[in-house]
Parts: sequence; C-alpha cells; structure tokens
Amino acid sequence: MISGIILTNIENSTEKIIKSQENNNMEKLIAEVIDNLINNPGTPENWNENKKGTPGLAIINDEGQIIPNSISYAKLIALGNDYNKLVTQKIFNSKIKTQMELQPQQSSIASVKIGETNTGNTIYSLTRLVKCDFYKKYVLKDYQNPGKCNRNHNQEEYSCDYFKIFKGNVKTSDYYLILDNTEDDVKYIVETTRVVKQKYWQSPTSDVIYLNNKIDFYDDTSAIVFVHLDKKNPKAVLVSVPKNFEKEYLEYDYFRTNDCQFIIQAWY
Repeated sequence: MISGIILTNIENSTEKIIKSQENNNMEKLIAEVIDNLINNPGTPENWNENKKGTPGLAIINDEGQIIPNSISYAKLIALGNDYNKLVTQKIFNSKIKTQMELQPQQSSIASVKIGETNTGNTIYSLTRLVKCDFYKKYVLKDYQNPGKCNRNHNQEEYSCDYFKIFKGNVKTSDYYLILDNTEDDVKYIVETTRVVKQKYWQSPTSDVIYLNNKIDFYDDTSAIVFVHLDKKNPKAVLVSVPKNFEKEYLEYDYFRTNDCQFIIQAWY
C-alpha cells in the first residue's frame, strides 16, 4: 500500500512537471510570435497584397523605416482572411488554436478580432501595447502637423494646407475634410490657387465635409487645393478614399495613429 501511495505521488508530481513545462513552452512560444509580428512587416513587405510570403504586422513609415511595436490594420485584416493557413498551419503547425484582438484605447473604434473562437479550454493570453493605424494610408494632410498657406494666415492662429488633384482623380476617389467631433467651433475655406471668385469662411454642418463638389478646375486639367481652418492644430485630416469606401468608417479616429492593446489568446 505504501509503495502504491509513493508511486501515485510520483506520477502526480511527474504530471505536474510535464504540465508546467508545457505551460512554459506555450507562453514562450506565444511571446516569440507576438513580438515577431509587431516588430516585423513581413517578407516581402507587401505580402498582404500579393498574398504570398511570411506574415508580419509592423507598420512601415513614409521614410521606409519599421515602426517598432506597431500594427498595420491592412495586414491584420489580410492575416484574418487567411488565418488558418498563415497562422494555425504556418506558425503553429496546427497544434495550437489562437485568436488575436486589437483593442484601440481612448478611441471610438471598436476592437477587431481575428482567428478561431475559444471552445472553453485553458487559455494562455499575452498583451502588448502597440501603435496601430486603420485607414491612415488615405491621409493627404494631417492638421496636427505644420502646413503651408497661400493667404499668409498666421499659423499661430490658423491651420492651412494643400494638395494637388487632377480631374481624373474625382472619378475614382472621394476627397474629404474630416474633423474630430470635439472640433465643433472650427470654420473652413476650400479654394484653389486659381482664384476667380473669393471664398469665405464656412461653418461645417457635419464632421465629414465632402470636397469633390467644392473643387473648381475651370478649364484646367488639375488644381492646387488649399483648405484653411481658423484654429491652430485642430484634430482634422484631409483624406482621399476610393469611391467604394464604406462611409461608416469616415471618422477622425480611423485616420490617425491610435494607441492599442494587441492580445493573443492560445489553447490546445
């Protein structure tokens, strides 16, 4: 009887050691995967467009540099669209089931989940704080940054900036001035450098101002469009989006860099 008790205790201890080792291995693996995804844009960098290569989620800035601890929304969605192949099979060899979630902080944007649905098994969870973009690639000008003015407005009191547009652009793209909902007192002017009729300050009736019908080409094939705001560094962006862009996403928070939590949950 004593021998049986001893053997049982040994077996229990062995199971605990094995289980502890499995837990440690799982946590180490998930940590390696999450850190690699948020610090690596993937190979090639445009794997999400070609749907080939090794996935990574990190953002590449305008200077071609990798932003550490960042997540490109476009790459996250591409990963979700082929999650079983790119994650379950390629990364975890079909041995581990996972779900990933991007939770914007202090933002109107809802969280985004990709991957499998947990069936109630033991969950291993890791979280990283990251910078995330959503539709920032469509931003032409951000009024949180310095701009240029053709009216000599004092940039200590005003914010001005411009973009160039061709007639053909309005057939494929929609242009908007998008304001944060806290900017309810700002006024604006939209004009081109070819002034035929003087433009005056207007009060927005919405946080989303459609610009296509405010741009005058006259007999030219292109125009330089200036948009003036009567406030210094307001939360506002000029964007150009495809004609089929879903209007529900025309909110300021979708076009700025957000602070987010990136969470990976894993289970056997």
